[in-house]
Amino acid sequence: MGQILANYDVFAYFFLTIRLAVFSAIGAFVLGTIIAIFRLAPVGFLRGLGRFYVEVIRNTPLTLIMVSTLLVFHSNLLIPMIGADTVATRNFNWAVVALAIYHSAFVCEALRSGVNTVPVGQAEAARSMGLTFTQSLRHVIFPQALRGAIVPLTNVFIALTKNTTVAAVIGVAEIAYLTSIVIENQPGLILSMFLIVALGFVILTLPIGLLGTYLGRKLAVQR
Repeated sequence: MGQILANYDVFAYFFLTIRLAVFSAIGAFVLGTIIAIFRLAPVGFLRGLGRFYVEVIRNTPLTLIMVSTLLVFHSNLLIPMIGADTVATRNFNWAVVALAIYHSAFVCEALRSGVNTVPVGQAEAARSMGLTFTQSLRHVIFPQALRGAIVPLTNVFIALTKNTTVAAVIGVAEIAYLTSIVIENQPGLILSMFLIVALGFVILTLPIGLLGTYLGRKLAVQR
């Protein structure tokens, strides 16, 4: 391990992995919340659209989505990536988009599971007070649903952090990309590199899991 740490900037690659996970998690949460609202909407078309999105994205391999963002959106459809002044930045931004799109479907279902913990009477009481659908979601349902969805959301974000390794297929220089370089240049260090990666992801994901468990118990809605 000392040889790898001496010859390669492992911490820089892990830092890029962290950046990728954080930006993707924010994007996935925002997009997943929008899709969850679609799935809960009183309009049949929006519910169908939300369900279609979740089923398609959730059953599509992440690698395919990752490659498609770069080859289809960028190369074929020529969709510009704002702020991408270099190839590395462009690939990083598209990786964020791919991860956000894929995990937004799981965020949506996690939020829906939280909504299912809210008693039906809460929504009925909101409507009887004259609140609109949007107001009911904002002031009554979602605040309680979010507290009930903390644990499943934690699992989604842990999976997202580990799935950042897929970004290596489009040349994003995160830790999996470094692993391929080490394996190619120094095959004898494969086991050591794998141990470094495994330990690194344990360090990254364990606090997320512990925090999610704590918040899930602390903020649980008492019935």
